[in-house]
Amino acid sequence: MELSNAEEQLMQLLWKRETAFMKELVEAYPEPKPAITTVATLLKRMQDKGFVGYTQKGRSREYFPKVSKKTYFSRQMNGMIKSFFNDSASQFASFFTKETNLSDEELREIRRLIDERIKKK
Repeated sequence: MELSNAEEQLMQLLWKRETAFMKELVEAYPEPKPAITTVATLLKRMQDKGFVGYTQKGRSREYFPKVSKKTYFSRQMNGMIKSFFNDSASQFASFFTKETNLSDEELREIRRLIDERIKKK
């Protein structure tokens, strides 16, 4: 399941804080801040999708992510590779290295990471 752009923006704030009350999340937004009802709606949708949970603290709810940023990003990348690159990581790597403005140093670092990964297998 995916997050909308608005949900993903809110999720970024929650990942950064780890736990937060709704008021804290609204305050963390840049200007113009959304209405508290908007954030409440987003949080409810994200709960329904299984991305967010909460702990009841008196009359307030303290929200927390149920999906890590790494897990979400991994799912998104794998979905993109499947959808746009015929489920081929090599097609993705080819596109990524040709169509982005990576410096020679960045390309060498990517090669180093790949070489490390191959050695571990």
